[in-house]
Amino acid sequence: MPVPPDAAQRRAIPPVICYPNETLPKPDLALYARARATATKTSVILVPARDAAPFHVPAGHFFRISAPQGPQVGDLNLWNANDLSERFYSGKSRALHGTHLTTGERMWSSFPTLRPMATITEDTLGWYGIDEFGGSVHDVIGTRCDPYTGNLLSGTQYHHCCHSNLTRALADATGLSLHAAEAHVHDVLNVFMCTGFTRDTGQYFMKASPVRPDDYLEFFAEIDLLGALSACPGGDCSSEHSSDTAQCHPLLVEVFAPQEGALDGWSSPPVNGYDRTHGRAPG
Repeated sequence: MPVPPDAAQRRAIPPVICYPNETLPKPDLALYARARATATKTSVILVPARDAAPFHVPAGHFFRISAPQGPQVGDLNLWNANDLSERFYSGKSRALHGTHLTTGERMWSSFPTLRPMATITEDTLGWYGIDEFGGSVHDVIGTRCDPYTGNLLSGTQYHHCCHSNLTRALADATGLSLHAAEAHVHDVLNVFMCTGFTRDTGQYFMKASPVRPDDYLEFFAEIDLLGALSACPGGDCSSEHSSDTAQCHPLLVEVFAPQEGALDGWSSPPVNGYDRTHGRAPG
């Protein structure tokens, strides 16, 4: 099709933010920091390379993810520990905060609850910002590597991609069958992964993660959480994705309990206040 005569004017129209977030409920980061300062470690979970592990975090506790043995990215799923139908909603978290999450931003739950599940309280990679390629860290744009796309593109039967890893971890944590567990596995927070979109083709790209052994991402659990974390078979995602050729390392999850009274005045956020009538009279 020919370029219309007003093409430049159409392109020059300024953008409008879809969801201005100034009115979002603000986390009390100062309260969280005081509670974290005297918190004690209650559990440590080592996530093997190219595999996943589940973990539990009670509401009001903290959890930290690190890569102590070398650069490694992780795919994180979160569920309400008491109701698997409430789970992390990466698309709405992206719409509210942007393509990558950092300190003070939140992992929001799915409809109809739509409330904070976890708040990022510390991010040692917050300095990275957005690089010259448009890349940044901790994205909510990628879905998770999975065996179905691998089969579609190359006919493979690869079982240690993050989707399969998370499926096994959830099945192990709940006693569900693999098929039943798989239905609850969802789009992820790509912890430590450095990603963006190419400007010329709009394609999702990855590049070597900047994470180092002294880096971590730490969260405050706003509700009782069941989590699962996969140590991606892409390693630091500098070259390979869903294969056995990349160098991979384990990930570490540590859970911390605050002292009695450290969170006085805090309570778990209620479920979303929408009345769910959807434009029809109740009953």
